[in-house]
Amino acid sequence: MLRSPRFALLISSVLALSACAWVKEDLSKGLGGGGKSNKDRSEQADLAASKVTSIGVNAYLWRAALDTVSFMPLVQADSNGGVIVTDWYVNPSSPGERMKLTVSILDQDLRADALRVAASRQITQNGLWVDAPVAAATVQKLEDIILNKARDLRRAASGLE
Repeated sequence: MLRSPRFALLISSVLALSACAWVKEDLSKGLGGGGKSNKDRSEQADLAASKVTSIGVNAYLWRAALDTVSFMPLVQADSNGGVIVTDWYVNPSSPGERMKLTVSILDQDLRADALRVAASRQITQNGLWVDAPVAAATVQKLEDIILNKARDLRRAASGLE
């Protein structure tokens, strides 16, 4: 009769120890002992940071776009739709010209084709504002500035600087 409680105690101890080993293995995978490099983990964290946001678009692109156009008055900033619309901006050094921008973020991934900038330009003629062409290089330069800022933000957030 005394054997049965000892046997039960032995079995429960063995089960408890095997459960501890399983928990330790599971924790080591979650804490970095699962064979993945630091680069792999940081890429996964970066992907999570860019996609798991409360906004509908890539958070790095959104922040970079807002920072880039922050000197202009905003008409609309819709983070779910990924659209930033500015009001007309007159550069103090060039009062006969004004610009208006629309920045569209089209995806949750940080890619060049996930960003589109449209610009409108007007100049004064006889006291009236009339439409004028915008150099294609202007729009391309704005897109490049936003993309570079977004990449810098991503690098800073993932600690890869």
